[in-house]
Formats: sequence, structure tokens, C-alpha cells
Amino acid sequence: MVIPPPVRPPRITEFLKPYVLKMHFTNNYVHAQVIHSPTATVAASASSQEKALRPNMGITRDVAAAAKIGKILGERLLIKNIPAVSISLKREQKYHGKVKAVIDSLRNAGVKLI
Repeated sequence: MVIPPPVRPPRITEFLKPYVLKMHFTNNYVHAQVIHSPTATVAASASSQEKALRPNMGITRDVAAAAKIGKILGERLLIKNIPAVSISLKREQKYHGKVKAVIDSLRNAGVKLI
């Protein structure tokens, strides 16, 4: 006699937003990455610490650098056919300064925010 598997409730991955933008700011650099929530993998990332970007930036920690990182991340997302992301802010992060620069430049690059 074969026992059927138990009926399980819908998995939480159905309710997760598929792509989440996370940002990290240090005293020297700006990092932003988009994570695919169901698989917990990085879909795209950009950082002012990348060797290819550092010579063109000058200062790697200010609002202008954050705007450039957002623009580059937006272009990389559109290349990978990711049209929309949601934003995950840490407790201490507010929609102001570097955070606003990254989000606005993502919007200007053509990525929709959920």
C-alpha cells in the first residue's frame, strides 16, 4: 500500500517579491545588489569598489557615486531582462541622500519599483 504525501500549504516563496534591491554604504564605498528572493541568489550587483569603475568616479563614497552605481545597476538589470524590483531598506536607512540617489537613478534607467 502506498501512502500519499501530505497536503502542504502554499510555500512562502509564492508571496515573496521576486527581486529585492539591497544597498550597503561604507565610509569609502557604495554597494548595491538585486537578490532573487526565491532562490536567494544575486541577480545583479554594482559597487564603487569595482576596478573598472574606480578610475572614472573620482570620489567613491558620495551622492554622485551612489547615482552612478544606481545607473550602472539599472543598465545591468535591463540587460538581464529584469524590469522591476522592490526595495528593502534597513532600519537606519531613510529615503534621503545616497539611498535616494541610487533609487532615483534606477528609476531613470528604466527599472520599475514595486
